[in-house]
Amino acid sequence: MDYKSVGVDIDAGNELVSRIRGMAQRTFTSGVLSDIGSFGGLFRPDLSETTDPVLVSSADGVGTKLKVAFLAGRHATVGVDLVNHCVNDILVQGAKPLFFMDYLATGRLSPAVTAEVVGGIASGCVDNGCALLGGETAEMPGFYADGEYDLAGFVVGLVDRQSVIDGRRIEPGDQLIGLPSNGLHTNGYSLARHIVFDSLGLGVDDAIKELGGSPADLLLTPHRSYLRSIGSALSGTSCVVKGLAHITGGGLTDNLPRVLPTGTAAEIDRSTWVPLPIFRFLQDRGALTDDEVFRTFNMGIGMVAVCSPEHTRGLLSCLEDAGEDGALVIGRVIPGGGIVSYI
Repeated sequence: MDYKSVGVDIDAGNELVSRIRGMAQRTFTSGVLSDIGSFGGLFRPDLSETTDPVLVSSADGVGTKLKVAFLAGRHATVGVDLVNHCVNDILVQGAKPLFFMDYLATGRLSPAVTAEVVGGIASGCVDNGCALLGGETAEMPGFYADGEYDLAGFVVGLVDRQSVIDGRRIEPGDQLIGLPSNGLHTNGYSLARHIVFDSLGLGVDDAIKELGGSPADLLLTPHRSYLRSIGSALSGTSCVVKGLAHITGGGLTDNLPRVLPTGTAAEIDRSTWVPLPIFRFLQDRGALTDDEVFRTFNMGIGMVAVCSPEHTRGLLSCLEDAGEDGALVIGRVIPGGGIVSYI
């Protein structure tokens, strides 16, 4: 008896490390002081442009979107999902990412599949200007079904304390500016999969004519990063952002209240934008109520920025200059008890 006979292949793990070392190295920034394979990752942040530096961190996973990747045999995009989701989570407090680390656990290690996943993570890190500082791959036979894995990660970013966005200055009359999503991002997949695969009986590569693609194409669209557009807006002197909300699990209904101070609420005008066709498809085929879809999916709005009315035009202009196509006012802040209402 040996370790390999019970399902753990150390040689496969070593092969994987050699495959991903180059992927990670292309993400390295000037702050990286260690290489892949160290017990810990070393990073020296550049604090020259901050007077009171604050570290901001967040951890998340990809969730059951992974089930679609397993069915489709497509593994490159879920790594991008993971990085972008985490980057957006610290962006809402004004932070820019420094480095990222991942954790992948599987029942039987496939160096090819895992390298594809890590390749997506590396691409996400390059796009967001952060280093893939390290990670962990765990082979746990009997714990995961064959061909399946779980994926999680965390990001560490930096913001000057005077630039932290915490929503405390938000007040009634402020405007809510919605930035478009490009799909489900990484939330609502348990319900979406039930509708598409269980209720409708569709295969992962079947054509959905009214949507112009297959379930794999539509459900594996990567989660957007808003760093480039929001980061540009935050650095603009004419763009004053009071609060940001990343629209993830819970939709607009549950995420906007997370940035609203006591005594305020949000009013959303649903007529200001048209939800992406995938959301209407899921609502119609699943016979979902409006309350349900707006609390489960992002409905085409992936990030919301809050600003004073006098700064609305300037913020929209900054977003447009940064390449953000389709940002628009979707509502306002009103007096209330921290809830979101729709008109």
